[in-house]
Amino acid sequence: MYWADELAAAVTGPQVVNDSKTPSGTVHVGSLRGVVLHDAIARALRDRGLQTRFLYGVDDLDPMDAQALLTPDAVERYMGVPLAHVPAPEGSPAASYARHFVGQLFMGTFAGLGIHPEIYWMSDLYADGRMDPYIRIALDRAEVVRELYRRVSNVERPAGWLPVSILCENCGKIGTTLATDWDGETVAYACQPDYVTWARGCGHEGRVAPFRGRAKLPFNVDWAAKWSHFGITIEGCGKDLATAGGSRDRSDAVAREVFEREPPLNVPYEFLNIGGRKMSTSKGTGASAHGMAAILPPELLRFLFLRHKPRKAIEFDPEGDAIPGLFDEFDRIAAAVAGREVRGELPPAPERIFRASLVDGEADPAVEAARFRPSFRHLALLVQVPGVDLEARMTAEKGSQLDDAERAILDQRVTVARAWLAEFAPDRYRVEVREGALPAEAAELEADQRGFLGALADGADAERPVSGDAWQDLIFRTAQARELPSARAFGALYLAFLGRLNGPRAGWLVASLDPAFVAARMREAGAVAGAAA
Repeated sequence: MYWADELAAAVTGPQVVNDSKTPSGTVHVGSLRGVVLHDAIARALRDRGLQTRFLYGVDDLDPMDAQALLTPDAVERYMGVPLAHVPAPEGSPAASYARHFVGQLFMGTFAGLGIHPEIYWMSDLYADGRMDPYIRIALDRAEVVRELYRRVSNVERPAGWLPVSILCENCGKIGTTLATDWDGETVAYACQPDYVTWARGCGHEGRVAPFRGRAKLPFNVDWAAKWSHFGITIEGCGKDLATAGGSRDRSDAVAREVFEREPPLNVPYEFLNIGGRKMSTSKGTGASAHGMAAILPPELLRFLFLRHKPRKAIEFDPEGDAIPGLFDEFDRIAAAVAGREVRGELPPAPERIFRASLVDGEADPAVEAARFRPSFRHLALLVQVPGVDLEARMTAEKGSQLDDAERAILDQRVTVARAWLAEFAPDRYRVEVREGALPAEAAELEADQRGFLGALADGADAERPVSGDAWQDLIFRTAQARELPSARAFGALYLAFLGRLNGPRAGWLVASLDPAFVAARMREAGAVAGAAA
């Protein structure tokens, strides 16, 4: 059973699924994993007929606590200021830093991915008083909060510490204030110059009622308060928050011991890494979510996160083979769902993986899986060959006319292929076929390689392969019949067509070229061995 279906089968009654983000900078593509996973959970719950709300929140009253995206002169002004109060980058129409990076860029990808949560902003919840009851409860039970921090996470808070951060009336910072002395209506606070290492307080001291947006709860208490306010029943989190004694454990304890409710069902998930490194929003590292959404088709971006169980780390490097490999695997799953024979072992529940990856959750997966999808690797070669009629070539490969949906898939993949070649593709994928005379480097071909090329030309005349897969199969069979190692067979093709020893997949390379030219070039390169054979 698919993991989301297992989860849906384990719960009963109405469900509220939640995910959230602190908008500390350009949101990397890895942050979409939580959004897509929670959307898959909501879909699975609805499939079971359970009444389900799907929420997405922005923790924009959190303080700015990293400076990767700030200019040096802005660091002193805005470090420690609520993200909702930091101006958007110059030229942005957004009302704040948070609304720019999350509201416009990150959440701007949701609809295209078929994700439609109810959106809330924590700055609004605090400002209009919806968080006031939880602030009051937390302050009344401050001793309980301090004790569970110590017990669950071995985090010591000083005597008199209160679980609330005050918005300084003088400098507007919220990350630099220490609150004390709750009298039931107001708290005393000091905006301390050295309270944190990443921001400097102004030294102001005062006393305020910590309601209506003048204060916020610390992260763990705030998280638990949201669960109570919305009645959240399911919320996963990244593994950094789910470690033993970490943030999730503290928030679970706050939910039970301070707000007196059971915490939501947790679905811990691993990171998406680029080059083996975890990406960071606050440090501005990693491919951006909106950038990847502009390149990858939405079903491929969903598939990136949904083909594995949540606890499996995902390695993704757009500058390597990850993007063509992602297309290959998606097409293989689609072929299996359509009932076609595929090579290699399939993951559990391929039909559910495919269906969960579709943008339209109501689409018929059997119909969608049966559509003709041109090989991405083949297209990446074809777009580099002058004068190719792409639709005509794909019609020939399919064996019939493309329908409107298949033409849209073709157009989309061509756009992706060009963007990938321009921005990310390794050099081996970039080709310039020598269409005039045989490359001088072909003189390096040895007799067994020349004989292979002549035999391959004969095999192509007999079988007339069209697709990259068909060519790849013929290349392997011809090399095997002549007892020529695969590496030497592919090297012969690359020397004959590219004048170098490496290149993209050879089957897709020759499939992208005119068949008459391919046969003539292979015979020309194999002529010496052919005469001797």
